[in-house]
This record gives sequence, C-alpha cells and structure tokens, in this order.
Amino acid sequence: MPPRRRSASGYRGVRECPNGGFYAEIRSGDLRLSLGTYDTAHEAARAFDAAAWRLGRPRLQMNFPDVRTLQQALDLAPPPRLNSAQDRAEHTAMQRRLLVAQEDERLMGEWRRRHPEDVAYEQEYWERRREEDTRRRREERLDRRRRKALACAQADLVNAGGSSFFAEEDERWFDIWMSTSDDTDDDGGADDWSD
Repeated sequence: MPPRRRSASGYRGVRECPNGGFYAEIRSGDLRLSLGTYDTAHEAARAFDAAAWRLGRPRLQMNFPDVRTLQQALDLAPPPRLNSAQDRAEHTAMQRRLLVAQEDERLMGEWRRRHPEDVAYEQEYWERRREEDTRRRREERLDRRRRKALACAQADLVNAGGSSFFAEEDERWFDIWMSTSDDTDDDGGADDWSD
C-alpha cells in the first residue's frame, strides 16, 4: 500500500483546526486513535511520531525519520495536556456564554420579524443621532478654526509692532497651536455610532 500523502499542515497525521490549533491522530484500517490538539503543527507531529513508535510503525511512516528510538521520540514529544478543574470550568462558562449569545440572536431575529416598525424607528433614531453628531463636530471644528484664526491674527499684529486686545496672560493665546483638522469624515464615514 502506498504511503499516505501528507496533509496541508506538512506533517503526516496532523490537521489544522479552524481555531488555529493542530489536531493529531493515527489511523489504521478502521482504528482512529486521537492524540489531541496542539498549539503548533510541529508539536502535533512529534506526538504522532511518539504514538507511531509505540504502535510499531516503520520509520518511513513517521514525520521525523532521524529519530532512532522510542525513547528519543518520547523525549521530543510534547507533554500530554492536563485538563484541570479550572480548564473544565472555563470551558463550561464559555459554552454557557455561547448558548446565551445564540439564544439572544435567535430572539432578536424573532423580535425584528414581529416588530418591523420598531426596527424602522431604531434605524431612524441612529440616523438622526449620526446627523446630529456630524453637525456638532462640524460646528466645533468651525469654532476651533475661528479661534485659531483670531489668535494668529493677534500674534501677527503684535509681531508687526501693534498691540493686541488679548491680555498677556490670556489663555486665548494657546489657540494658536490648536489643531483644526478633524479625525472623522463629514461624508457619512465610520463614526462612534455605527451599528
């Protein structure tokens, strides 16, 4: 029988999981021996080789043919993962949160289906809110520009030998260094109220 082709991970008996981990298993006919999930493909391949040595597989069917003994394979294999009570509690809590989130999504979909007028009202509300925020930002930016222009004009007047109506300790002098650029778009770009 020809040797099995290597998986996309680059190692025999190792598959990449959707969550980014790597799953190792040995198959022999109808037998499937799960070796667990590992952080890297290399660790999963080392675990595969240690199990292959224990099952008496030929070295040609291993990922690292330079390993010459079972003891060497066991020394290079990652330690088995221990699931503590804390790991199980965290897993249970994550599963519970997932179920709550799924139920919440289901109920929100049902609510949207039953109350389309409320959905329309909510969308109108957020649109009004975005428009008000955009208008407020534009007014604030215009005010900053006016204050900066006034401070710069007063500074130019003083530099030309005239006198300013600002007092020497007036805080309006600091408006010269005020930023007048706006970090948000006025044309309806992403803002804090996007849903």
